[in-house]
Amino acid sequence: MVTITNDPAPNIVVGVDSHKETHQVAVLDRTGALMGNRSFAVTLHGYRELEAWLATLGTVDRVGMECTGSFAAGLTRYFRERHVDVFEVTTTHRATRARRGKDDAIDAEMAARKVLSGEARARAKDTTGDIESIRLLKLSRESAIKARTVALLQIRDVLITAPAELREWIESAGGTRHRVNRAGALRPDVERLGEPLQAAKFTLRQLSRRVKFLDEEITNLDLQLAELVKRCAPNLLQCRGIGTQHAAQLLITAGQNLERLHSDGAFARLCGVAPVPVSSGKTNRMRLHRGGDRQANRTLHLIAVSRLRIDPRTQIYMERRRKDGLSKMDVLRCLKRFIAREVYNALKLDLLHC
Repeated sequence: MVTITNDPAPNIVVGVDSHKETHQVAVLDRTGALMGNRSFAVTLHGYRELEAWLATLGTVDRVGMECTGSFAAGLTRYFRERHVDVFEVTTTHRATRARRGKDDAIDAEMAARKVLSGEARARAKDTTGDIESIRLLKLSRESAIKARTVALLQIRDVLITAPAELREWIESAGGTRHRVNRAGALRPDVERLGEPLQAAKFTLRQLSRRVKFLDEEITNLDLQLAELVKRCAPNLLQCRGIGTQHAAQLLITAGQNLERLHSDGAFARLCGVAPVPVSSGKTNRMRLHRGGDRQANRTLHLIAVSRLRIDPRTQIYMERRRKDGLSKMDVLRCLKRFIAREVYNALKLDLLHC
């Protein structure tokens, strides 16, 4: 049943099916009647055309969009700057697709109806503050780490097939870093690159230089991230076992507007650490929700493992719960849920001032 507001203003509800180059927009009135369905370009001019078209239909009350963190990120910011509530909408239900089919106009209308009915209640993330900057820097850092890993593996692979004399000289250096330094000190004869020995030297030197360049890039990104995270989350960084990279991921998962998460239980579910009963017959146990942000889930797991090594209270808790009959993995699940609550409370304090 359609929810009807009591506002005297002619409010309208907007649904957006987002794509890379165009957005399909549907508009409903307060009774759920379709008022219009049009396509607009994903440009600033297109956003202004959309705003002008909506002004002819009424006052925008709420907007429902798919992909608010990707294709619709720009339009989301545009609406939020105008103090319009934007809600994240999931894809159309299979039953609707089977009954009505699927195209952009139908998807946009269904997005609007989900918001109007109250089914879509998750507010879109605010991507206009420091946390969006942290996300971008962390993305660049992870990309550099992957590229460095690939370069190191390629050095290893080249050495496997390199002439024995060259291979033995570089591998005698010892650890990975020493091998990289020795490979960077090679002096190939560029006039004789047709010889496999000289080509191997040239390749190893280039790969070594790439690794060192990426090391510098990662170090610089770490410094920038540390400054931003310290400014945004000083209380979170005080929690045991949480460093800059862990805090950065948890900030990205929570988002700038933490108020969109109504409780620590909602944050736990977002991180995939909310308990779900899986009892049957004589079996009585819980598992963790398998959805949510898997990077945040991984971060909470690493924090729990770290605390088991360095925190006496966590070690005592592990021993006590093991005596109660829980397995080590069950205790880790409990720890991850407790850490999620601690993180949420720290973020509430931090994001009020970030």
